[in-house]
Amino acid sequence: MGYLLYGRFIERIIAPDDRVTPAVAKADGLDYIVLPNWKVFMIQFLNIAGTGPIFGAIMGAKFGPVAYLWIVLGCIFAGAVHDYFVGMLSMRNEGAGLPTLIGKYLGNTPKAVMLVFTVLLLIMVGTVFVYSPAEILHTMSGDTEMWALIIFCYYIFATMLPIDKIIGKIYPLFAVSLLFMAAALMVWLFLHWPTIPELWNGMYNFGAATEPDTWKDNIFPALFITVACGAISGFHATQSPLMARCVKSEKMGRPIFYGSMITEGIVALIWATVSAWFFYGEPAPGYQLIEAATAGYHTSAPAVVNLVCNDWLGVAGAILAMLGVVAAPITSGDTAFRSARLIVAEWLKLNQRPIAKRLVICVPMFLISFAMLMWQVGNPDGFNTIWQYFGWSNQALSVFTLWTMTVYLVYEKKPFWVTLIPALFMTTVCATFLFVSKQAFELGTVGYWLGLCSLVVAIIWFVLWYRKYQNQIQH
Repeated sequence: MGYLLYGRFIERIIAPDDRVTPAVAKADGLDYIVLPNWKVFMIQFLNIAGTGPIFGAIMGAKFGPVAYLWIVLGCIFAGAVHDYFVGMLSMRNEGAGLPTLIGKYLGNTPKAVMLVFTVLLLIMVGTVFVYSPAEILHTMSGDTEMWALIIFCYYIFATMLPIDKIIGKIYPLFAVSLLFMAAALMVWLFLHWPTIPELWNGMYNFGAATEPDTWKDNIFPALFITVACGAISGFHATQSPLMARCVKSEKMGRPIFYGSMITEGIVALIWATVSAWFFYGEPAPGYQLIEAATAGYHTSAPAVVNLVCNDWLGVAGAILAMLGVVAAPITSGDTAFRSARLIVAEWLKLNQRPIAKRLVICVPMFLISFAMLMWQVGNPDGFNTIWQYFGWSNQALSVFTLWTMTVYLVYEKKPFWVTLIPALFMTTVCATFLFVSKQAFELGTVGYWLGLCSLVVAIIWFVLWYRKYQNQIQH
């Protein structure tokens, strides 16, 4: 319903037309290539999804059924709007990347800051998604370092080659496997109808007697940082321009950009429901099952995926689980590096047709990632540390994107509240998390008051800017 009703409303605000898209006007056989619409949708879905709607929903299960509300409302009114506007504005600005769009609407200083911020975030994403699949493959054969090197080599090829050579050929297949896994689990849920917590049972703290101490985060703001990709994610703003360079008609924007986010939200809802049963359902909570199955191994998201898929879906589930926890993060990692290459190339105005110019960008980028990976491997808590900073940085990026879209709508004299409300909300979430998180200032109750102050400041700042802008155009 969100796609059919609110998505149509958002589409009318943008008003797609028959103008020539960058995929046609700037076709270069490398990054600007017209691809079939179904392929673009599948690649966009896999790029923005990866393991996000799976792992995020599993980790968000600790907050109880309130996670359902955030996925549904966040996806329809924030995440899908966010992804759609970025994709459409990129198409209308010659396939521009996110930092260029931010510079056009927020100014050169935010552009410079977000250029560095975005590239570091993308390198961080690529690094995180080298180590986690390498660790899982290590349990099958070989060692972690060997698999990390193999994945790194794949990243280099995928980042450098034309988008239709690897990404355009195999990513739709991975996307189908993720969707099939979600559909199979949904059928299982309807057939078995397990007992799970409901909203009217209470919002939080199910299974408190046996709940791990590390699960004691408050719903606000932790839920909105933890369940990111299934509701709204700044990382998506770096991926939509990739596909904006491959779309033949603006009129396909809603099915591709808004639709892929809605699809991701559905996948996240299915995994949130599975996780609600796994951790709080009857007859036996899932974390007891996983301890028995793994000899006390900690309740990690990949472990939950493996156990649920193997137990519920048999051999097919085991294969799908492997795709989910290995292939999906790898595909997110290589498109992250590709996005970083294009953003840097756009900034330096380097034509990417010559391989040498691609190497000029890629070599330093991969060296930074490799150094980060080595630190991660040598530090016992390295993965968790990088992931925590990635989580906050990811949502902070969505804040800048939403404010960019809000300014665009003001300039175009269109209903700017559709992005202003999510922008104010996510600004408050990210500011509050920074003030109260153990990874940042850890100010306790004072942090919540400072988060509220950030909301007030954001409102006042916007109102003053809006009045100034109105006075300028009137005179």
